[in-house]
Amino acid sequence: MLDDDWVVYMTRTDTLYKPVIQKDDTGCGIACVAALAGVTYKQAQSTARRLGIFADDPRLWSETVSVRLLLREYGLGISKREEPSKCWEALPDLASLALKWRIECGRAVWHWAVFWRGPGVAMVLDSKRSLRTNRRTDFGRMKPKWFISLTEGDWRTNC
Repeated sequence: MLDDDWVVYMTRTDTLYKPVIQKDDTGCGIACVAALAGVTYKQAQSTARRLGIFADDPRLWSETVSVRLLLREYGLGISKREEPSKCWEALPDLASLALKWRIECGRAVWHWAVFWRGPGVAMVLDSKRSLRTNRRTDFGRMKPKWFISLTEGDWRTNC
């Protein structure tokens, strides 16, 4: 198990990945982008608002458009489409995941999280407030429905 002070560095770029805890009940997409961009939740939330994205908008957790727009705003490279998740080993080294995918009121909804794989370690950065740790390695408990591949792109971070 990883303790809460443990941080993740990607060896190629020394990019720091730390989980960002969502401040809104439905702010998981914003928190995931914040973690990837190296900014605070408040900074990502401010950027999202400027782009017309709000945590209480159901499209944030039932469509990919808002999160894709926010990811692009921070210079992250994003695959054009969602890919079905077959197994953890088949995921790319960096991806946004759809966890807890389900149908509510006739609409698909999910919880956004970040998957990262580095030398000798893989984990999910999960923004949910109530978790004991937000760096998850309990892969048997998580069932990603699909993922969006990410690349480092032109990072604009505040690390």
